[in-house]
Amino acid sequence: MIEVQHLRRCFGPVVAVDDISFTAQKGDVLGFLGPNGAGKSTAMKMLACFLAPDGGTASVCGHDIITDPVGVRRCLGYLAENAPAYNEMTVAGFLDFVCDARQMKGSVRKQAIERILSMCSIESVYHQTIETLSKGYRRRVGLAQALIHDPQVLILDEPTDGLDPNQKHEVRQLINRMAQEKCIIISTHILEEVEQVCNRTIIIARGQILTDSTPSKLTEEHGCSLNEVFRKITTTKKSA
Repeated sequence: MIEVQHLRRCFGPVVAVDDISFTAQKGDVLGFLGPNGAGKSTAMKMLACFLAPDGGTASVCGHDIITDPVGVRRCLGYLAENAPAYNEMTVAGFLDFVCDARQMKGSVRKQAIERILSMCSIESVYHQTIETLSKGYRRRVGLAQALIHDPQVLILDEPTDGLDPNQKHEVRQLINRMAQEKCIIISTHILEEVEQVCNRTIIIARGQILTDSTPSKLTEEHGCSLNEVFRKITTTKKSA
């Protein structure tokens, strides 16, 4: 469902993503890990067609991010790191706007909104303006817009950021329920979250993939927790 080939992106002299390649299929919940500034968000923005690559390419459900970005966006749900939204809109207005952008009309729209309100537990704030929402509710509204069209592929950048422990648990359960039917990439700094929801892990630093394995294999091979594995791999490679 996702195929990345030699993807590269620079910002002036800084190489943010440096020739990365990987694939992900239906049923994969891929934890995309790395220190701050590793290139995770830049890579995800390129896959979601928010940034153009300087080199290489990628495809999502057979649609090339360079030659067919509209096709990519149709089959993709993307939650950006800061979950941007229009503060003056109500949640209802914002979700209607998203449905308009995705050309969802009539009964399809009505059913999608009803489904997503329950799925993301945002019924109680449906008529509030986004500027009045807590960070946790803003995050859930961001997740709702990513899921409203029931996409085949999800790219979630820090999906539980700002949520309380109960809300984190709910989102992780939601991801687990969707896992068999979708291809999901999750960027997070919460490594216990990776162990709970991901069946595969890529660790990236300085724009390069350092390892591509499963959480259980990594902890078994290194004989320590995933937190320790992460520190060992990223600091050892850095000093090499």
